[in-house]
Amino acid sequence: MEFNENENRKMIAQSVRDLVEREVRPNLMDWDERQYMPIDLFKKHFGPAGMLGVLVPEEFGGAGLGYHEYVDTIVEVSRVCGSIGLSVAAHNSLCTGHIMYFANAEQKKRWLPKLATGEWLGAWALTEPNTGSDAMRMATTAKKDGNDWVLNGTKCWITHGISSDVVVVIARTGELLDSKGMTAFVVERGTKGLKAGKKENKLGMRASETAEVILEDCRVPAENVLGAVGDGFKQAMKILDGGRISIAALSLGIAKGALDASVAYSKQRHQFGKPIADFQAISFKLADMATRIEASELLIRQASDLKNKGLPMTKESAMAKYYASEVSVYAGTEGVQIFGGYGYTKDFPVEKFYRDSKLCTIGEGTSEIQKLVISREILR
Repeated sequence: MEFNENENRKMIAQSVRDLVEREVRPNLMDWDERQYMPIDLFKKHFGPAGMLGVLVPEEFGGAGLGYHEYVDTIVEVSRVCGSIGLSVAAHNSLCTGHIMYFANAEQKKRWLPKLATGEWLGAWALTEPNTGSDAMRMATTAKKDGNDWVLNGTKCWITHGISSDVVVVIARTGELLDSKGMTAFVVERGTKGLKAGKKENKLGMRASETAEVILEDCRVPAENVLGAVGDGFKQAMKILDGGRISIAALSLGIAKGALDASVAYSKQRHQFGKPIADFQAISFKLADMATRIEASELLIRQASDLKNKGLPMTKESAMAKYYASEVSVYAGTEGVQIFGGYGYTKDFPVEKFYRDSKLCTIGEGTSEIQKLVISREILR
């Protein structure tokens, strides 16, 4: 594997760190309490900084970087605020990623520059109310009518479902349970029949908007189809391989944030005449957290290396996502325990890491689904 940090990566990580410290940290609890998604942060700061088109080629306005730099970006954002890290990840790997990998040349010119520079915010719509992991039973349909497709259905748990400027929608164009019966469409905001539904009131990740996307006789031109008709499910599975690295990086950032806070607090907090870091009960917790975080990062870097090389990485990305997300929850839980009563209040950072971490074991495939993917790969 080739993943040693070089000077360029250090510079990128530091620039992201500086931006997040300046623009995110002072506001994160206010945004969390109000469930406010700071759209200007993405359009005025993250977009111009190259953080919304990390993987997009420079010819389309992106930074043209690889997956290691992308992971670095997500980690540095998420170790301060998981909500903002989630939005950066969803925009880059799902909506923008789907267009980058499967659009034709004309489509790339049309949409990628706006997404990569932050002029537009993207959303990706696969999940439905009754078909979370069972995507082949999706009820959202697309029927051909002349040169258009007419979409009807409801998607749920969609990051940026209200505020996005463009949505990649996977809809059924064939028979139920047919893996070749789904197609990907790009639907621009303002298209008649595209509506935003209920916004979810969540435990964590509260500054990252999650909402329904409703399609009612939504007419989309044929030139908005990504790839071939019927390839939508196959495309989505490939996008989710990369998306698992994104959620693993998000998990890693949250875990590192919880560890950072716990180490600092354990040195400052005194009991029985000395810092609590001097007590083995606390120092062993920190050792366990640090070791699991290190193992998470190695799994993530392995998957990223394979992705950069264009090699199969379904098993590796699933392992990284599964392990890193569980470690994130572990680190958040232990962080609260180390802080004691203070950890249970919103005056200290670990309760937010604790709340935000749980989404990582659920989003883009639960831990149980990751085990299913891993077991299928090793039993081939």
